[in-house]
Amino acid sequence: MNLPMTLIGALTAIVVMALVTYLTRAGGVLVMSRVPIGPKVERFINAMAGSVLVAVITPMAVHGDGAARLALLATLGVMLILRKPLPAIAAGIVSAALWRFWVSL
Repeated sequence: MNLPMTLIGALTAIVVMALVTYLTRAGGVLVMSRVPIGPKVERFINAMAGSVLVAVITPMAVHGDGAARLALLATLGVMLILRKPLPAIAAGIVSAALWRFWVSL
């Protein structure tokens, strides 16, 4: 599907992406409302969250630049020390920004 590079094309893309996102989330809620949550299902859901996280982070660690790798290390370090996600995310963002600033000098 090719959309024109106009305001209508951009709005169409936004509406389609929003609709797909909504249907994905609503479908997950609908499916999970019919599944009894037992110990096996709970373990599966917990394992799924970790596997999605690894699937997102691994390409960044392998193919990313120095800023991406430093951001991953900073995020991991702060998360291990503080065990709070917001400061860990902030540390990752700041470290990547500082790395890119330093390299651009």
